[in-house]
Amino acid sequence: MKTIKLFSLIYLSLLLFACQEAQLPSSKAKSTTPNKYKQIVVQPYSDLSQTQADFIIAEIKKVCPNVKVNTSMSLHPKAYYAKNNRYRADSLIAIQRRIANGKYTLLGLTSKDISTTKGNTKDFGIMGLGFCPGTACVVSTFRLRGKNRMEKFRKVTLHELAHTEGLPHCPDPHCYMRDAKGKDYLDEETDFCSKCKTQLKEKGWRL
Repeated sequence: MKTIKLFSLIYLSLLLFACQEAQLPSSKAKSTTPNKYKQIVVQPYSDLSQTQADFIIAEIKKVCPNVKVNTSMSLHPKAYYAKNNRYRADSLIAIQRRIANGKYTLLGLTSKDISTTKGNTKDFGIMGLGFCPGTACVVSTFRLRGKNRMEKFRKVTLHELAHTEGLPHCPDPHCYMRDAKGKDYLDEETDFCSKCKTQLKEKGWRL
């Protein structure tokens, strides 16, 4: 009888232990759930006009619930590419990434020409660049043309911020996540497509 009781006690202990372990994946899943209200910190660079900076900041606040604005500062000299009188966007966001240190997303805004390496082109001029996913991106007004250039500025900014949320380029020609491929299709973009919008809503965006 004692042997049976001892066996029953051991069996019950093993059963309880097994139930506790089965809950671990659920706890782990909660810890890896993205923060729906992660902070976006806007870093206006001193070359950008206050009017342009204020416009973009207001537009970001419409869709992202947690936005902070840093004091304007100069572009980092280590990112300057003297040969083409440009700033390397990849260098800028690498610097911004170190500053953010995983605590928030740092968005840089500038009017200077920015570039990156694309394919066989070492110094390819771009409108914006962002880690996908990541915690840093930068957008420039330099290549934006036309009367609606501020609206284009808004679209590129949302595009790069969405990259930091992990969204890739989208095949929908009217989606903000369209791949420009070195051209300006911004007038054809009307909104995030339903698929991209759903993903961003899951991240806490107000769309």
